[in-house]
Parts: sequence; structure tokens; C-alpha cells
Amino acid sequence: MDKYEILYIIRGAVEDEVKEKTVQKFEALVSAQGGTVDELDKWGMRKFAYEIDHQTEGYYVLMNVTCSKEAQIEIDRQMRNDENIIRQMILKK
Repeated sequence: MDKYEILYIIRGAVEDEVKEKTVQKFEALVSAQGGTVDELDKWGMRKFAYEIDHQTEGYYVLMNVTCSKEAQIEIDRQMRNDENIIRQMILKK
């Protein structure tokens, strides 16, 4: 099991309920893949340095997780397929 830092941005235009459900969805996904969420930090709404998909701000979330390489690949795939996620970045610690 490796440690990963996952930073993702949720569209700013969606409702707060959708943002919270998206955060919970990815927390549950880590657990379902046999990993653990070591730390979850919701940074909140931030302005972008440049426009992304006609958006000027988004809701930032940072997760530190411990999981396998296969779980990390599945988390990345799920984030890429979620229409509420604008960008994601996964770094191995």
C-alpha cells in the first residue's frame, strides 16, 4: 500500500449538496477499493488563475489516502468520468 495525495476541483456552479455528495462518493470509493482516507481537507471555493471549461472558480478538495496502485488507477478513472470534477491530480508521496 502506498500513500497518495489527491487534489480535485469540483465545479463551482453546482449546489452545495452535490459538492458534499461528490466528496463523500470519493471517500467511499477509496474505502471500497481497500484503502483508507488519512486526511480530508476541504479548501472551499477558489478563483482560477485562468478559465477552465468556461469556469472561473471551483471547490477544491485535498485527500491524503493510503491505497494500492490498482485502487489509485480506479479512483483516477472515476474522477475523469465524473461530470462535476473539473480537474484532478494524484501524487505519490
